[in-house]
Amino acid sequence: MFRIGEFSIIAQVSGRLLRYYDKIGLFSPDYTDPQSGYRYYSAKQLPRLNRILAAKELGFTLEQVARLLEQDLPT
Repeated sequence: MFRIGEFSIIAQVSGRLLRYYDKIGLFSPDYTDPQSGYRYYSAKQLPRLNRILAAKELGFTLEQVARLLEQDLPT
């Protein structure tokens, strides 16, 4: 498990972006510590984040990306 800062480096995105995606329900941490509020991500979440980023790069809106993810398309 990686804290948000570590995961953001691995994924090459900002922690701010990860927090925003969590806020809108698009990409949530694998675990959030109830006492500290720290967000923890796992390596198995990278494919989903990469799909989100690729769809955004192709010009999809976040709403469209969310619908695509709901359809559970293969990676």
